[in-house]
Amino acid sequence: MKRAKKLYILLGILAAVCLLTFIVSRQEEKKEKIKNSDKVILNIDSDDVTSLSWENEKGKLAFHKEDSWVYDEDESFPVNEKKVKKLLKTFQEFGVSFVIEDVKDYGQYGLDDPLCTIDIKTKDKSYEIKLGDYSKMDSERYVSIGDGNVYLVKEDPLESFNLELKDMIKNDTIPDLSETKAIQYEGEENYQIVYEEDSQQTYCKDDVYFMKDGSELLPLDTLNVKAYLDTVTNLNFGQYMTYHATDEELAKYGLDQPDLTMTMEYEVKNNDKEKVEAKEFVLHISRDPEEKKAAQSDSDEEEITAYARVGNSKIVYKISGEDYKALMKADYNDLRHQEVFTANIEDIKSIDISLEGNDYTLTAKKENDETVWYYNDKKVEADKFETALSGLNVSKFTDKEPSQKEEIGLTIHLDNKTYPEVTVELYRYNGSSCLAVLDGKPLALLDRSHVVDLIEAVNAIVLNE
Repeated sequence: MKRAKKLYILLGILAAVCLLTFIVSRQEEKKEKIKNSDKVILNIDSDDVTSLSWENEKGKLAFHKEDSWVYDEDESFPVNEKKVKKLLKTFQEFGVSFVIEDVKDYGQYGLDDPLCTIDIKTKDKSYEIKLGDYSKMDSERYVSIGDGNVYLVKEDPLESFNLELKDMIKNDTIPDLSETKAIQYEGEENYQIVYEEDSQQTYCKDDVYFMKDGSELLPLDTLNVKAYLDTVTNLNFGQYMTYHATDEELAKYGLDQPDLTMTMEYEVKNNDKEKVEAKEFVLHISRDPEEKKAAQSDSDEEEITAYARVGNSKIVYKISGEDYKALMKADYNDLRHQEVFTANIEDIKSIDISLEGNDYTLTAKKENDETVWYYNDKKVEADKFETALSGLNVSKFTDKEPSQKEEIGLTIHLDNKTYPEVTVELYRYNGSSCLAVLDGKPLALLDRSHVVDLIEAVNAIVLNE
């Protein structure tokens, strides 16, 4: 019995050694088949491709080429052809780092159940490209193309093909609106903005945009208009709700009667960089109708769900609540100057000041391209005065007439033939606010601290403090 037992043990050891030897030999065999390579295994001309499809954990997508690229399941889907060409470019010169020849077990490379399978067809040939595991040792992806080999590739196609249908849509584009010459607002706001250089309708030299009010042009702050146009230009169209909107869907998203429609007329230079071409861009925005109804009875409503549509496009996009709020800030008070005094300090010739029953005059002269201030023919330091005058910022526009005492009054004489004189009167309103009257017309409420700063700056000059 003991002899038989020893024999069995020896036979078991022998079998284990044989198995180990077999495994090692297989591993050595495998190693011998792995070769370095700089081979290009695919060279597919994207212009020759007639169809492209791929399947991954997110599903299957398939496209074919007619006059242009078409989504197999819905020809109305607007395919981003640049995206398709970019995907195909992956295989235009598809190079590898290593080749494993005569593979028998694709499972060990994750290619029996690939992460992604890509099918490409040309007029003459079909290609099936399988993407397997990622080799952490080599930091490259295992790929098969059906030729009996497995390859480690230099560029991982999975990074490009990890896509969903939404990633393949051709979104509407927003042009460069920096050369906008007119804006028409319709909806909750109805007015037109026009562009006019060297206008005689303002004493601020930088003003080029104006709100058209009948025959009158009301100046707007150029920086505010430019910032608004930047908001439009940078609008995120990342999420679409539908790509073939019906009338019913437009109503569902509130875009049958938009809250606001903007029509921008802008200019672009032709390829020769000399001729200018006039173009038009239209944008509709609206808040979710049901949400909007609820908000009318709930002032604390903060959530905003909003949508946008470009011109007559069939695509409806969801936009952020922040973008919606920014775009809806399109009325005159949002885009006009938010300062009481809008002329350049350099254009001031003199200022007559009325303060606490006393009158003072400050004179400005140009010396060595700098503005130098004088009071009673004596040079004075006026930096704080300039800062305080420029810092008279609007808190709230109003047409209320003043009813309390004047805190300070300024008559500003400008080097401007059209507007040689500007009057600014600042009245007490309440404990925290003052009322500004510009050229005899009520303008706005402003923080009283700004007025106090101005009064203190004047006193510092005239009292020589």
